Amino acid sequence: MTATNTDVVRVAAAAYPVDRLPDWAAYEAKLSRWVAEAAGQGARLLVFPEYAALELIALLPPGLHHDILGMRPALQALLPDFLALHARLAREHGTGIVAGSYPVAHGDGYVNRAYVFGPDGTYSHQDKLLMTRFEAEEWDIVPGEGVRVFDLGGLRFGVAICYDSEFPALARRLAEGGAELLVVPSFTGTRAGYTRVRVGSMARALENQFYALHAPLLADAAWTYAVETAVGQAALYAPADVGLPDTGLAAEGKWQTPGWVVQDLDLGLTRQVRVDGHVLNWRDREAAARRPGEAETVVLAAEASAAEVAGF
Repeated sequence: MTATNTDVVRVAAAAYPVDRLPDWAAYEAKLSRWVAEAAGQGARLLVFPEYAALELIALLPPGLHHDILGMRPALQALLPDFLALHARLAREHGTGIVAGSYPVAHGDGYVNRAYVFGPDGTYSHQDKLLMTRFEAEEWDIVPGEGVRVFDLGGLRFGVAICYDSEFPALARRLAEGGAELLVVPSFTGTRAGYTRVRVGSMARALENQFYALHAPLLADAAWTYAVETAVGQAALYAPADVGLPDTGLAAEGKWQTPGWVVQDLDLGLTRQVRVDGHVLNWRDREAAARRPGEAETVVLAAEASAAEVAGF
């Protein structure tokens, strides 16, 4: 299988820093710079991190900056402008954008929602499906429903927000829906948390023999409890197989360093690996699910006596 120009797509993952911005104009200027930088390098899909939108907390009254519940309804007033800004930037640069996720009022609660914009400014979304303890126990964020595969001019991708990337079934459902790229926006407050998302994303790339693009939030923001600390480095993961990196790491930024990781995806390589790789994880997924059956418990002998050890 020979790669064609249409098989190669340039994507960008942001290691995006939370700043304490003074007003909406400053936020608009910052986001415009970031989008222009990645689009200027030819990226067709730009991915911002989980909860990157919470930078907007700085525009709320100071009394809400540490009010983890009160900030949620207050942020809804900024959502229309947030959507309009991303739609305009997508149109101006002709790119797809996965916006930083936002706590959005939905039904009787709030979901963690990543809006996905096409190059014409139209948009859809993917909600986070599995909540971390912080979201569920302190912030009262509720799970969304369903998964979507987005088609950006032939690039089919799904979004697994942070913790969602740690569960094989969710990514598999996206892959079976045609996704060839898993987008993973993350917000992790510790190195351990970042590692869990990184390892999960690499495992999903291995299992489904597709790419995973990881965009982490960076924060040192004592002024708000919501995103006080966030760590990571942007990266692109791939299955370690024919024509792809032996380490499974296709590209990586520097630890705790803001900026874009911009990289070409050669979809021809991952498609070929699925049909003729050294291993065929994607083909064998049904067998892997079916063959184990129920686990059998085997009771091993108790510790051998001294006489048995001596051979008597």
